[in-house]
Amino acid sequence: MTTLAAQPVATTVGAFMPAGYAEAARRRVAVDDEPAELVRHQRTDGRNAALGGEHFSTVIAADGRLKGFARMDLDLVGGRLPSRTEARAIAMDFLKLAAPDLLPVLEVSWIEPHDEPLRVSRGEKTENLTLTGMKVKMRNRADGRWMWVIVGADRKVMVFERDIVWVTFPGHRKTEKWLHDTWLAENGTGLL
Repeated sequence: MTTLAAQPVATTVGAFMPAGYAEAARRRVAVDDEPAELVRHQRTDGRNAALGGEHFSTVIAADGRLKGFARMDLDLVGGRLPSRTEARAIAMDFLKLAAPDLLPVLEVSWIEPHDEPLRVSRGEKTENLTLTGMKVKMRNRADGRWMWVIVGADRKVMVFERDIVWVTFPGHRKTEKWLHDTWLAENGTGLL
């Protein structure tokens, strides 16, 4: 039996990062008490560069494994979402390239629309917008952790997260949310 190997993280990042973005911040973080690195890319023109604005962020484990990424871009607002069948196919194709180790152990829990917040400035006005994608939420049958792929209206992955620990009672996520600006703000961690 042939074992699939994940493509290099740089290849995945390059394939999904929108044009016109450059590294803006990098820091060491802990994900479930394991070392990782958070890297944030922002638009080179400075548009919506504040916390809550446009960004492409990654979390990479110390062993070089991609733990997740978020592509929060104004171009993703609006548009027709993929069907559940289409979103599932896109998610599985993505996992074949970026995290093939998850394929034999995953179980799809549900596929539903999912919203992410985005703050944008247009002239003197700041607006709170919503990016909506189709979330394919899966559970790792081997270790009980969760993973998901959120597919945007452009039919590309906008969010990927893996190895998420969930506390069943009282029902909340234990794993840190380094890719989520609202969590960064709530926890006072900022970008650096």
